[in-house]
Amino acid sequence: MAGSDQSRAAVPEHATPPDHSALTYTSYLALDEVLGAQRPRSSEHDELLFIVIHQVYELWFKQLLHELAFLQQRLETGDTPHALRTLRRILTVLKVVVAQIDVLETMTPSQFTSFRTRLDAASGFQSGQFRELEAVLGRRDPKVFQHYPPGSQARERIADAMSRPSLFDSFLTYLRVHGYDVPAERDVSLPLSPSPAVQDVLLKVYRDDAGPASVCEHLVDLDEGLQEWRYRHVKMVERTIGDKTGTGGSSGAAYLRTTVSTPAFPDLWAVRSRL
Repeated sequence: MAGSDQSRAAVPEHATPPDHSALTYTSYLALDEVLGAQRPRSSEHDELLFIVIHQVYELWFKQLLHELAFLQQRLETGDTPHALRTLRRILTVLKVVVAQIDVLETMTPSQFTSFRTRLDAASGFQSGQFRELEAVLGRRDPKVFQHYPPGSQARERIADAMSRPSLFDSFLTYLRVHGYDVPAERDVSLPLSPSPAVQDVLLKVYRDDAGPASVCEHLVDLDEGLQEWRYRHVKMVERTIGDKTGTGGSSGAAYLRTTVSTPAFPDLWAVRSRL
């Protein structure tokens, strides 16, 4: 009896009951749920492609958020090898995200128009994960909250990301760990803006030409990849709907054009004219 009492006490009360069924490819990947998540609202052939592409985007956004959180942890401890390795993975995922636009562009404007009205108010502007991704990369724009009702999980996640250090803030901490005289920590709830003092530090980083300089270049690659994504996205929208109002009443291509040439890490671009 004593032995059985000890056995019961060793199992946490909140533990999930063991599942003795054999794990399969289908159950491990939850394929029944994943493959059942495409629910077209019309009989048009191309609507399935539209749904699949955007669901895959959301999965990649989830992975990018996962990798960026890990990257910030590695940067803040000064871990150059793991930071570079994680940046390379992020850059590779971003290339896949951009390449998916090629698939979406196989859909002609008339094919998209055939089911567009069934989307009602649904719009890519409502992607909470993408807005969270922008916040992690430094965007601080309260206007994004208009798409998310108070108390919603997406709004809370975006607000939380806007209140935390951005990726560039973590990078500045990384430079401090490596002995660089980085200016005092800024208010992380404010948007990033060019800083001559930070650029002075980056100039020294590049002249030292060590691990931190490699991290700088990978961050520039990331910024360039994000701008490529935005450019390809706006051209895809122009190709599909021209200058029509976007889905859900958004301004469509007109708004997207304003984001194309806005860098996430302005100091890393500004310092190049001084090298």
